Amino acid sequence: MRAYKYRITPTHKQAQTLQWILARCRELYNAALQERRDAYRMAGKSITYYDQCAQLPAVKEVREEYRDIHSQVLQEVLHRVDRAMNAFFRRVREHTEEPGFPRFQGRERYDSFCYPQGGFSLTHDNRVCLSKVGSIKVKLHRPLEGKIKTCTIKREGEYWYVVFACAVEQSEPLPSSDEAVGVDLGLLHFATLSTGKTIENPRYLRHAEKKLKKLQAALSRKKRGSHRRKKAKQAVAKAHRKVSNQRQDFLHKESRQLVNAYGVIVFEELQPVNMSKKPKPKRDETTNEYLPNGASAKGGLNKSINDAGWGLFVAMCSYKAANAGRTVVTVNPRATSQMCSACGTVRKKTLEERWHSCECGCELDRDHNAAINILRLGRSQRGTPRVETSSF
Repeated sequence: MRAYKYRITPTHKQAQTLQWILARCRELYNAALQERRDAYRMAGKSITYYDQCAQLPAVKEVREEYRDIHSQVLQEVLHRVDRAMNAFFRRVREHTEEPGFPRFQGRERYDSFCYPQGGFSLTHDNRVCLSKVGSIKVKLHRPLEGKIKTCTIKREGEYWYVVFACAVEQSEPLPSSDEAVGVDLGLLHFATLSTGKTIENPRYLRHAEKKLKKLQAALSRKKRGSHRRKKAKQAVAKAHRKVSNQRQDFLHKESRQLVNAYGVIVFEELQPVNMSKKPKPKRDETTNEYLPNGASAKGGLNKSINDAGWGLFVAMCSYKAANAGRTVVTVNPRATSQMCSACGTVRKKTLEERWHSCECGCELDRDHNAAINILRLGRSQRGTPRVETSSF
């Protein structure tokens, strides 16, 4: 399965219709979630997806406006509720994270609806025909491959997009390569390879902070509910969307270059979500007053970690490598920066120490040393022999 996302340009009336469908779907989602909560709380009964689907004809009798929405769109809304509940129960069983009961969707959070099987078609003149909506122009900036399975309409700010999920044939793999590389992800450099090459960190959010701060200040001055506040809110969202698009473009290009160049790519098993958590508050045992816990400095570090997009980069490399017949390996990050890549001696180093210097005579950049250790761990994990090159 492969997803293709395109920009659509609905007319003013069509945009109002799409927005109206989103609002009705959100209402149905929240009502279905509330019904499940009340049934379990009051009667100890669990309502299934099929139980709620069977109620849709009765809902249309009471709320006739739902007749103007394709039936499969409404069924997909109930399927979302079912997936959210199943994920909640899975988290409860596994005890690996905070369960977090599914939340009710606000007006700004529910931003898409889906035609899972039918009710849509793509015409020869680059238009998508949606049941109960009409024909909307699509900008096909790249060819669509495979057989279309589902069609999702998504709102991003004031723009609308269509996402086609297609079943495609397995693409031809790239020529086999024995080249392997270890990648150390960081903040000074976005990535340092075991070959010594570095990928610079673009820091898109940091560069846009001044503009974002100005736009956010303008938004805070606007009266709630006013038309000017709505326009200011759209300006802030547009600026954040630009940063996100820049980051994704950068990650797509760099991940493609890595996959094309190397047969095996080794990363550390990083957890960016855990690494960017707020520090816990500290209190004095005698006075019970709050003590400095480094929250200000940690906040800046967290922002830089989220701006880098390490998790998304590894995910992009993984799926592109799978399509190309290449391999992505993850290893335990323990002591990769503290261990000497030449003799294996472990010496504690602070974050300020950017140069690795060992008694055995090994002298190189700290991140380069870590990347070589990552590659070594990846080779041992795959059971491949160590190859002596200039990067070791």
